[in-house]
Amino acid sequence: MAAISAYPPLAELRGRDLLSSADLNGEQTQALLQLASDLKAGRSSFDLGGKTLGLIFSKASTRTRVSFSVAMARLGGQTIDLNPQVSQVGRGEPVADTARVLSRYVDALAIRTFAQGELEEYAHWATIPVINALTDLEHPCQALADYLTLQEVFGAVEGLTLSYVGDGNNVAHSLMLCGALLGVNVRIGCPVGFEPDAAVLEQSRLLAAARGSEVVVLHEPVAAVRGAHALYTDVWASMGQEEEKAERQRAFAGWCLNEELVAEADPSAIVLHCLPAYRGLEISAGAMEGSSSRIFDQAENRLHAQQALLAALLGGT
Repeated sequence: MAAISAYPPLAELRGRDLLSSADLNGEQTQALLQLASDLKAGRSSFDLGGKTLGLIFSKASTRTRVSFSVAMARLGGQTIDLNPQVSQVGRGEPVADTARVLSRYVDALAIRTFAQGELEEYAHWATIPVINALTDLEHPCQALADYLTLQEVFGAVEGLTLSYVGDGNNVAHSLMLCGALLGVNVRIGCPVGFEPDAAVLEQSRLLAAARGSEVVVLHEPVAAVRGAHALYTDVWASMGQEEEKAERQRAFAGWCLNEELVAEADPSAIVLHCLPAYRGLEISAGAMEGSSSRIFDQAENRLHAQQALLAALLGGT
């Protein structure tokens, strides 16, 4: 067994929320990656003493739901699924009431929903840690797993270049913020009109400047990926944008992460995708299944990154 005190930057995280990648600083982010690596390799273990994580998922999920559930089990805790369709949450009970009641039953909440504002309202009323398990604005747990994957392949991530090709969505936002904290150069390649949120972009650039890296937006695929160490993409139409699918496919013509784009990157570059993936749209089958792909390592790392996060927030011993 280990104590969280073995990872000094994480001591201040106990009892806190994680609503955004920017809720962490660079030292805390790096310490979470180190703890995740140690947990994965069996160099460290934690016991949460039977604590319970509540899952409130208004959006469908495979990796996030399963990885959080298994992470809690491996840490000696348990998970309860508070699906809005089978609870009073789905019948209009105010968030203020739900959050205060659940704070007396469970030790933390992981919430996957649409509006960032709803997540923030839960955090306001809850007296336990609230974790962003995905909103339309950010996906911070995904970004931790992504940079853990880069660390496994390249060692230190500072100074690397990650190129994200696709919609400037929640995943792009957390990649920008988390990458900036770690000193990674982040490029967002997208068609005009699909750029990241302007406020998140500005926040990312300020964080990056403090670490000597940069966050840029480019509107040409080859320029976005040239010389990069990691090539990343995501679906063009996220959950809640299904009606825009045909329009977005037209707008993103020429933006498929394929073998031709991979060839423009650094020779050691890896290919990443947060899944689910649609082969032949945002990524080619060849890029996804090729020797550069680390997509399934990346998916596994959701488990290890979330174990580290839960140990830090809940104070495992």
